[in-house]
Amino acid sequence: MHWLKQALWLAEAAIIFPLYALFRLLPMDIASMVGGAVFRTFGPYLPVARVGRTNLRLAFPDLPEIERDVILEGVFENLGRVFAEFPHLSRITRERVEIVGVEFVHAIRDDNWTGMLFTAHLGNWEVLPPICEQQNLPLAVVYRAVNNPYLDKLLKHCRNTPRGRLLPKGREGARQAMVAMAKGEHVGMLVDQKMNDGIAVPFFGRPAMTAPALTQLALRFDCPVLPMRVERLKGVQFRVTVGPILVLPRTGERDADIREGTAVINRIMEGWIRDRPEQWLWLHRRWPES
Repeated sequence: MHWLKQALWLAEAAIIFPLYALFRLLPMDIASMVGGAVFRTFGPYLPVARVGRTNLRLAFPDLPEIERDVILEGVFENLGRVFAEFPHLSRITRERVEIVGVEFVHAIRDDNWTGMLFTAHLGNWEVLPPICEQQNLPLAVVYRAVNNPYLDKLLKHCRNTPRGRLLPKGREGARQAMVAMAKGEHVGMLVDQKMNDGIAVPFFGRPAMTAPALTQLALRFDCPVLPMRVERLKGVQFRVTVGPILVLPRTGERDADIREGTAVINRIMEGWIRDRPEQWLWLHRRWPES
């Protein structure tokens, strides 16, 4: 059935590539507005919206359904904006991003040792590598390749920064991350999505399979861990809140330290999401019940 998969990939590319070209031609603010409006209008009727509704019910069981539906509309609008902003990532400059806690970025940059940064699929998470690069902190970013190789090539093109690099998620990416950290490079990760072979730690009061790699690497290299939260303020205006630098548990019980460190990171991200639920990517099966 390889030919069928190829046909599906080409069909997806035939839709996405022209949209990408259109958004690239439009001014950034207009592209973002149009992308948000289109996704907000049609997104709630897509099959994936069912996953979003289930997740929101699991996370906010006491919230009225009508309020959860409003959040879901915002989720699709934010996702549409993120998609439309992809062609313009390199032009999202400091003037569009307020950085709170920039001193933590400078501290981790200037300590002559490796460090790890993490964020969630919140606001437009894609702005972090170029913003860090503007602060002279290039990142080696661990990313999950999309299944469609044509779209993956496009996304990698958008995500590339002059001094940063992309590391594939998985065993090879973990090996490359360790090599990078041994050289003193800084590694960035998105750690909010489900990992089937991860460890179960609480997230919104429910066990959630979570990737422990960030905690494992931080403990192995005894390096600082820096939270970085992205919020969309209005249109293509963002606030990046950095730090404080985390002190992960180091009791000497490796498995317990990894589990507790991962739980600490989940609690931080849960706080971010509760503040801005309409800006998180609720559209994946985060819990078994999803």
